[in-house]
Formats: sequence, C-alpha cells, structure tokens
Amino acid sequence: MKIITTDVAAGRYFDETAAVWKEEPDRESGLVTIYPEKQYQSVLGFGGAFTQAAGYAWSALNSEQRSEAVNAYFSAAGLGYRFCRTHINSCDFSLRNYCYVADGDEALSTFSTDCDEEYLLPLIRQAKEAAGEGLCLLATPWSPPPFMKTNGEMNHGGKLKPEYRNLWAEYIVRYLISYREKGIRVGYVSVQNEPKAVQTWDSCVYTPKEERDFALGYLKPALDRAGLDVKILLWDHNKERVYENAKTYFEGDSEGIWGMGFHWYSGDHFENLQMVSEDYPEKSLIFTEGCVEYSRFDRNNLQQQAEMYAHDMIGNFNHGCRAHIDWNLFLDENGGPNHVGNYCAAPIMLHTKEHTIERQPSYYYIGHFSRYVKPGAVRIGISRYTSEVEACSFLNPDGSLAVILLNREDHPVEVVLRHRTKTSALELAPHTIVTVTDEGEKQ
Repeated sequence: MKIITTDVAAGRYFDETAAVWKEEPDRESGLVTIYPEKQYQSVLGFGGAFTQAAGYAWSALNSEQRSEAVNAYFSAAGLGYRFCRTHINSCDFSLRNYCYVADGDEALSTFSTDCDEEYLLPLIRQAKEAAGEGLCLLATPWSPPPFMKTNGEMNHGGKLKPEYRNLWAEYIVRYLISYREKGIRVGYVSVQNEPKAVQTWDSCVYTPKEERDFALGYLKPALDRAGLDVKILLWDHNKERVYENAKTYFEGDSEGIWGMGFHWYSGDHFENLQMVSEDYPEKSLIFTEGCVEYSRFDRNNLQQQAEMYAHDMIGNFNHGCRAHIDWNLFLDENGGPNHVGNYCAAPIMLHTKEHTIERQPSYYYIGHFSRYVKPGAVRIGISRYTSEVEACSFLNPDGSLAVILLNREDHPVEVVLRHRTKTSALELAPHTIVTVTDEGEKQ
C-alpha cells in the first residue's frame, strides 16, 4: 500500500511512503471505511481546456519547454489527462472575437478552421501525441456568428435566431468534420457554454426548452446525416439548476441527449447532481469548467485555490460525476490573455517574459485524482467518522484501489483506513491531501 502526500507548507508534492494493513476486525473508532462491493458510476477521465489563450501562452516557450509543459499534463508521468474541452469559435480566453465564416455567409462557403492552426491546434496535436492513446475531446460554442444572433454580435448574450437553427447545426457539423480532417476527433459536443448567462464576452442565451429543441430537432439530425458519432451534452453551466433543467432536457424521448455538463461558479450544490443521478441513471454528468477567478478570489492564496479544486472534485464524484475537465490548461503571468480582461488562474502558469513554467498547488491537488483514478474506474462506497476529512474512493479496471483524503483544517486529523477486517492508521497534516493506493482486488 502506498501513501501519496502533498503538503504545500512542507514542500512535499506527490511524496510516496509505504504503509501496511494490519488485522483489526473489531476496530470502531476513527474509521474511514471503503466498500469495493458497493459500486456507483464509472469514470471517463480528467483533463483541462485547450483555449486560444492557452495555446498563445504555450507558444511563447521554446521547444523543450513546450514539451515539458504538455508532458506535465498528458504523459503517464504527469497528470495522465485524457478528457479535454475546447471552444467552437472564440471564447473569452481568446485574443479577440472570431468565427469560421465571413459575416453574413449563409452558404458557409467561406467556412474554415485554419485560424486555429496558429495557436490552438498545435497544442492539441502535441497533447494528443503525449497522451499516446484515448484522448477524448468535448467541443463547446460560446457564440454563433453575429449574423445568426438577435443582437448582431458575439458578446453580450443575444439569442440564436430561429431561422438559423438549421444553419448553426450544420456549422457545428462542419467544424467537427474539419477537425477530423486535421487529425483531431471530437467525440462530444455541448449546445452552448453557460446558456443562462449574458456576459461581456462571447455568449448566447437559451432556455432549457430551446436547448433541448435545438439538440433533438436540429443538431442530432445534422450529426446523423453526416455519419458522426458525437455525443450531445446540455446545460454546461452552474450546478444550482442542474436537477430542474434535467426534468426539461430528459422528458419524453431524450435518447439523443447523452448527458449534462456543469460548472462550479454558483457553489457546491452537490445534491443537484445526486438527484439527477437517482432520477436519470442512464444519463451522464461531467464537470466541464471551473477556475479561480481573480475578480472573486485572492490570486495569491494558492492553498485556498488548491483546496477549492479537491473539495469540489470529491463532492462531485461522490454525487454522480463521471469526469472532471478543468478550465484553461495554461495561462500567462497575468492570468490571460483574455479579450475582455476576465483574468483567472490555471494549474500551470507560464511566465512568458522569463520563459518559466510554474506548477501551482492546484496542479498537484488535481493530480491526486487524475494520476491514480484511471479511465474506466468505478466509484465505490466510503464511510467516514468525521466531516473534518473529505474523502472519495475508486476501484480501477485492474482491481487496484485509490482513496483520496482531504484535510482543509488548521490541525491534524487522525484517520484509520479500513478495508474489510484490515486497518491502517494515518495522520493527515493540516491543509494536506493524501491518496492511498493498494493492490486491493487486483488479480
């Protein structure tokens, strides 16, 4: 059994020590007990977002540094990322607004994704190479082209004009085909990023019914006509309305809707995920975006940022989430670029003037999940004696176990990990995260 610890205050990152089980069938106090026989949802993977901003910051590095940065996420020795997101047309983390057609081109005769060859596609290709196999991509639009919208611009919300629903579906299909021709397969698409939000950046508003109608009446038929096996997600917004919107999305025949994406910006709302998991077990829930916004949080409190990630990941997985996709993979020293100044943190910050790579504590906290919970793992039962330790546990496809334990307290927390009749005592230092791995059920 291995104990992997990250203790930022002590300068320990993925620090491995060995531990042993002992027979203690009658132990009652201080327990965190795992139940491999109690199984829940399977895990698809972990990753982050390929944005134009990430590609731009990454391009400022030399060739050796670019490989180092990509390998930090996608290699087996890094975080083992396999499930990522990117944007269709521009997003706020782009250098400017852009789309893939000339203004007013209803024939899509000018359609081209070649603009993504400058910053976005080189990063995706190198990540795909580093990952080796099985890199999944979710593509999300922030806004249709201006001429398709009621407000005539990509920013400040507006809605998709009803007469352009067929054309917009075809546009998305053109994007998917174009990327496939460039060697990048996109397996998932969501209808709209944050469809409830009118933002100063690229945005477009849909009601839940409008999202459902577009997905089933326009996008799914367009995908079928093109022979594309691409799964459709809805919502792609915060958790506080996941359950009530699911009742709209999944009413009646909703076979064409694979599941829902969600973000973290409105709070925990883990119960929303639980209710969807219980009422619609055939649908999937995946975390599709979260970051530390400098407008809301102290950019220098790196420990708080790391703990935000681990707390949310534990809560999400314990209530039905199947994948975790962080926001920008890389950002520059300012938390950008961002064409409206909406600066944020990323787990790896690239100092483009000094040409240095900085792994934030959040990088390591995410890694306590992604390095040890493999695609195809299933979440298993866990019971803990105190709320002072947050925990989740998984059974990997090879039968090995991974248990993540988080201590956000200012004092140590004692834990006795229990598996059937065996126990192992651990002390979680203040503000630390621990992953316990064991051969478990491995044959």
